[in-house]
Amino acid sequence: MVEVADMTFPENDMAEFQKALQAEGYLGEVAQDYATRTVFATDNSIYERRPLAILYPLDPEDLNRIMRAAHYHAIALTARGGGTGTNGQSLTDSVIVDCSRHLTRIESIDPESQIAVVQPGVILDQLNRAAGEHGLFFAPTVSTASRATLGGMAATDASGKGSRVHGRTSDHVLAMDVVLSDGSNWRAEPLAPESLDRVCARSDLPGAIHREVRRVLSAEAEEIARVFPTMNRGLTGYNLNQIFDSKGRFRLSKLLSGSEGTLALTKRMTVQLTRKKAFRALMIVSYDDAHMALVDVQRLVEAKPLAIEFIDDKIAELAQQDPVWTDIEAVLSNEEARPVRGLNFVEVQTDSQDALEEAITKLAELGGKRPTALICERVVQDQGVINRLWDLRAKCVGLLGRMDVSRQGTPFVEDAAVPPEKLPEFVAGMREILDRQGLAYGMFGHADVGCVHVRPALDMRNLQDAAKIRPVSDAVAKLAREKGGLIWGEHGKGVRSEYVPQVFGRRLYEALCDIKAVFDPHNLLNPGKIAAPRSEQKLLAVDAVPFRGSHDAAIWDRYISGFEKSVSCNGNGQCFNIDFNDTMCPSYKVSGDRRLSPKGRAALIREWLRLRSVCASGGADATEARDLLPELEQRLCDSLEKCLGCKACASQCPVKVDIPDMRSHFFEVLYQRRRRPLRHYLLAAMETCAPLLRTFPGLSNLLLRSASGPLRASGLVDLPRVRPAYSRRHFLRRRQKSAAAVNLIEDSFSGTFDGAVIDTAEQLLQKLGYQVFRTRPQSNGKALHVLGMRKAFARGAKKAIARIRSLEKSGVPLLVLEPSVHSLWRDEYRAFGAKEGSVLSLDMFLSAEIAKGRLSARPQLMENRPFHLFTHCTEKASDSRVASRWQAIFEHFGLTVEPQQTGCCGMAGSFGHEVENLDTSKRLYDLSWREKVESAPERAMATGFSCRCQTERFSGRRVRHPVELLAEIL
Repeated sequence: MVEVADMTFPENDMAEFQKALQAEGYLGEVAQDYATRTVFATDNSIYERRPLAILYPLDPEDLNRIMRAAHYHAIALTARGGGTGTNGQSLTDSVIVDCSRHLTRIESIDPESQIAVVQPGVILDQLNRAAGEHGLFFAPTVSTASRATLGGMAATDASGKGSRVHGRTSDHVLAMDVVLSDGSNWRAEPLAPESLDRVCARSDLPGAIHREVRRVLSAEAEEIARVFPTMNRGLTGYNLNQIFDSKGRFRLSKLLSGSEGTLALTKRMTVQLTRKKAFRALMIVSYDDAHMALVDVQRLVEAKPLAIEFIDDKIAELAQQDPVWTDIEAVLSNEEARPVRGLNFVEVQTDSQDALEEAITKLAELGGKRPTALICERVVQDQGVINRLWDLRAKCVGLLGRMDVSRQGTPFVEDAAVPPEKLPEFVAGMREILDRQGLAYGMFGHADVGCVHVRPALDMRNLQDAAKIRPVSDAVAKLAREKGGLIWGEHGKGVRSEYVPQVFGRRLYEALCDIKAVFDPHNLLNPGKIAAPRSEQKLLAVDAVPFRGSHDAAIWDRYISGFEKSVSCNGNGQCFNIDFNDTMCPSYKVSGDRRLSPKGRAALIREWLRLRSVCASGGADATEARDLLPELEQRLCDSLEKCLGCKACASQCPVKVDIPDMRSHFFEVLYQRRRRPLRHYLLAAMETCAPLLRTFPGLSNLLLRSASGPLRASGLVDLPRVRPAYSRRHFLRRRQKSAAAVNLIEDSFSGTFDGAVIDTAEQLLQKLGYQVFRTRPQSNGKALHVLGMRKAFARGAKKAIARIRSLEKSGVPLLVLEPSVHSLWRDEYRAFGAKEGSVLSLDMFLSAEIAKGRLSARPQLMENRPFHLFTHCTEKASDSRVASRWQAIFEHFGLTVEPQQTGCCGMAGSFGHEVENLDTSKRLYDLSWREKVESAPERAMATGFSCRCQTERFSGRRVRHPVELLAEIL
């Protein structure tokens, strides 16, 4: 057999390719820098392949220009969408065509015909938000909907939840506009027999393609019927068994869907939308045995639900460490002593409430014997709770990423599918395979269609663990075939393409190669996957492509301290969502640059650590590493300087990749041998100078205005005015303490620049009957941590903790107002001994007092238009209950509050005050804050100091803190 062609080209070949692109009139960008190539070297799989370049086509015609240039210069191309593939489908050593940056237009939606025309980079959630305005949605429901592109979904023929009813992506694709390997266009739409005859009579490439595919279908009809499994997840190779539909029409789109970019490049898709069902309910069925939960699926499916999704005990255990758990704990808990070791989520959807009640009754009255392992059945109709339960299911992939301290759930055999009735015995067999290898694992997935995802816990840096990829993959592939199924039931083939000849047999595999040859005779489209132009050419193999873990293993232990989470990043891409009202990740949302995402930053940190380690080793690769390191380090520095520090990645990322903390460690290392910019010293000195600023506020503001020019030259702009607190402080003495007393911990931010909030908080608490004590403004060291001045930060943190410990002795609750300061106590200070709950936010305290019955309720006001609450991004990222607490507090006092869904306001501490970030800061504010604030500024409230600064700067009005409104009304 012949090896896959080496697609690594000399630099002069790439230079000629770029010249050809220019000659073709290519409008998009070309990225060849080492940092970008590093970011695109990984996906959600175990592999790492660094491309030569990344192309970002600007419009659909750029795809023709790229293909023609590649055709002339024999450059291999791999199309890439969301980068969420679990099997290396979009990884290559050659050139990536990234459609997710610019080819993101929804070109049209026709509500009457329920048809949409989309470009390949459109994200599923993006389409569903637009279609949802007409009561429609795109039915394939994948867990990666926030970042999965329609082009990528077509490439793998993705399905997901509800596929027993809705089928796969290809079932909803009406037509595909594609670019063929010679650079020409073709519209793949259903062809009646006479139309197919006309196309086959053509002398061009489309004619040759249709003739060859028709020949294969005719000559191999019996073999196709024999080989292709009859089941929902019977996705395998090219979809030969579905090209002719029930009307006898020839559908090339069925062949292209699932082909993983090996046959053509997708320009746009015409897709069928589905009418939403107005009513739904979810039955949660819990068991004390995961195996019996799978066995029970055959009973539950008799109710014909939309979906039955399975979660095992390992996932449920991991979910309890995630913010989503706080909102669903009551639903999943049970009064029995038996532990829950398996869950089935059974969803029904209907067009009317009566039909929904009938469906629920049908579930409750299901025939068949309930297993003794069944603990309870609980029906949920609250749509918010249902959404949060499905959020848990969507997070299963990421949750398994933190299954083990030293190992994490690893995708490589995760999507095998068998006929549903064979699923329990298949899973039992798979457990035996994994248990023999001594592997921990978790399971979840689409039990009603025979596909349960399994992610064994591996440390791919460990050679012994990496060596298990081959025997486990072979055993699972064999077991799946024995049970009438496939190793790749949902997530495509990619690097697992070596199993294609085994699944198809020699005769039908050669037919696949004939199809590949007519589409792509020079093997330029995603070579090595699914099929080759000649059957003797080797396909990729599961252990022949470089593992990411082998690169990570080169990192020295002494360098990795503080950066462990960069290695934990499993590439699931949750940070790639583009919902501007979602917190994670603002710098990526506003730029579209994947180097500025948590996933991209983690990849750059890993490579920075690896290059440093290789340089220090002095081995054969040290010279090349020394050449690469300076550029990579600078690109990493640039990326981290664009991080707003919202910390959403530290909580919302399934594996909690804490970029702000790693940024702090990086700056500490970097500036041990580099000179810091002047603005770093100015920002670090702010707290030191704060007492002087507070003492002479008028003079301080005059000096700050006068120094605006020099400050801008140093890199700072729009610094806030000094507005200290003016109320006289009452310091706590033990003999003064009353039964209802609190101690306000003034922070240097609020105490210096927004003191009125502290004064008003004191007034509010006094009105509520509390004796209020206050500390002098306390330095918190936030800027020191952000800038990587970690030794100074450690000293300040220890002093702050010592002060709090002395105050704790009084037994008086200690309260802070500023969310970013409370975040320090909850997170960064923990490393120095701070205890959880030693300092409370005001909303935590008030909600607890209400729950204890210590605060009298007020009647609803007659004129009660809702107030709009904007919570701080760091606050809501790490505490999902903050908005609901404020909502309950206001409701208790007779007022209505509507929490606003927003992302980061763009200020984020010092970020928005840095000249180089001014444009980004404004754009972020415009994306999700401006319209909502300016629609009713007098009714807007913001919990964060930086947020209030931002509204004053860009909307011309400082919105109030919630305490200011409460103090005014009560």
